[in-house]
Amino acid sequence: MIKKILKYTGILILSAVIVLVTYMAVTFPPILAGTAAKTMCSCVYVMGRTPQSVVEKELTLLPGLDKAKFEFIDSVSVSATLLWQTSTAIYRKGIGCTLLAGQSEDVIRRQEPALPVPPPFLQDTVQWPMGDMLSGEPVAGVRYEGVESAIANAFEETDPEKPKRTLAVLVIYDGQIVGERYAEGFDEHSRFMGWSMTKSLTNGLIGVLTKEGKLTLDAPAPVSEWQSDERKNITLNNLMQASSGLEWNESYFTPGDFHNMFTHSDDKGGYAAARPLKYPIGTHWEYSSGTTNLLSKIIRETVGDANYPKFAYENFFYRIGMFHTIIEPDASGTFVGSSYGFASARDWARFGLLYLNDGVWNGERILPEGWVKYSSTPAPAAPIGEYGAQFWLNAGAKENPTTSYHPGIPNDEYGAEGFEQQNVFIIPSKKLVLVRLGISHHGFDMEGLTNQVIASLP
Repeated sequence: MIKKILKYTGILILSAVIVLVTYMAVTFPPILAGTAAKTMCSCVYVMGRTPQSVVEKELTLLPGLDKAKFEFIDSVSVSATLLWQTSTAIYRKGIGCTLLAGQSEDVIRRQEPALPVPPPFLQDTVQWPMGDMLSGEPVAGVRYEGVESAIANAFEETDPEKPKRTLAVLVIYDGQIVGERYAEGFDEHSRFMGWSMTKSLTNGLIGVLTKEGKLTLDAPAPVSEWQSDERKNITLNNLMQASSGLEWNESYFTPGDFHNMFTHSDDKGGYAAARPLKYPIGTHWEYSSGTTNLLSKIIRETVGDANYPKFAYENFFYRIGMFHTIIEPDASGTFVGSSYGFASARDWARFGLLYLNDGVWNGERILPEGWVKYSSTPAPAAPIGEYGAQFWLNAGAKENPTTSYHPGIPNDEYGAEGFEQQNVFIIPSKKLVLVRLGISHHGFDMEGLTNQVIASLP
C-alpha cells in the first residue's frame, strides 16, 4: 500500500514538474526575447548607449537576458533571439522604439505620424529653467560642499555584488540648480529611461486636457468598450488614482497581465480596457501600468489622431523647456504612457519644478488651478497614503503618518518613481526637487540621499 502511495505521489510530482517546465518553456522565452529586443533598441537608439553597456547593465536583471543574440539591421531595428524565440523592436527617428507583436514592421512604418518641431532657439543660450545656461551665482544659504558630498555618495560603489549604477543626480533648490553630476558618457543633454516616471508625465497630459475643458475627472471614463456593463461607472478619477477595480497583475517577474500587455499586445490601452471588474469601483487600490496605458488611449481619442503625435510636445513638454523628452508609442500608435518616457535629467527636473510651482511656468499656468494639490492628495483607497493621481506620495497612513512610503523624509514629499530607482522627488516644504537616475537592480538609498541634501539647504 505504501509503495503504491509513493508511486502515485512520484507520478503526480513528476507530472507537476513537466507541466511547470512546459509552461515556463512556452511563456518565458517570448517575454525574455521581447524585453531584450525592446531594451536594447531604446538604450542604443534613443539613449545613445553601446550594445555592450546594455548587456552588462540592463540585461543582467533576469537570468538569461544577457545571453540573447542580437542582430542590428541598418540602425532601424534590433532582433533578439533567446532559445527558440526571436523578437524584434523597430526604431523610428523622433518616435523611438516599438516592439513588434502582431503587426508587421511594414504596417507600423506606414503610420508616418506628423512629428513635432521644437521652437527655433538654442537652449544653451537661454537661461535656466527654460534653457540650459546657468547664472553661476551661488544660492544664499546652500552649503554646496554638503550637496556635493551627498551626490558623491550616490555615485560611490561600496558593494560590488549590489552596484548602485547611478547615472545622474540633479538638485534644485528654490528653482536653481545647486548640484549636478553625471556618470561617464552622460551629460545634461543625455536622455535617461524613466520607466514608470512616465505615469506622472501622463498625469500632466491629462491635466492639460482638463484645463482645456476636454476631460472631466468626475465624469465616467470615455471608454467605448464599457458602455454595456458596470465598468461604465468607472470615472477618470478612478483611473488616475489606480482605484478602478479592474482586475490586474503588475508582477514583473512572473507571466501575467503586465507581460501579456507589453510583450503580446500591439494596443496596450486596448488590452487594459478589456480587463474585467474585480473589485467595487473606487474601493481597492491596485498599482497598474494597464490603467495608465488606458489613460494614454483616452488622451489619444480626446485629441484626435491628426493632432495626437504632436500634442504632448507642443501642449506640454516644449512649453516648459523639455526638449530632450520623448515617449515611445506601441504598435497602434498610442504612447506607452505607463513606462516608455525618456528625458534628460534637466528635463525631469523641469517637470518636477513645474509641480513645485503649482503648475505655473514663467508666469503661465500650464496645469489647472488645484491640479497639483489633487495629484499629491492620497487616493482614498491607498492603504498608507502612498499614491495620489499617478504620483507616489509620502503622506503616510491617516492614523499614523510615520507609517509612510519613504520613512524618515518629510511627509509632504511626492514624486515620479520608476523601475531601477528612477526618482523625481518634490518636497515643497524644502523648496526642493531632487532627481536621481540609474540602473539599480538591488535598490538605492533614496531616503539617505534626500536627507543628506536637505541637511545642506537653508
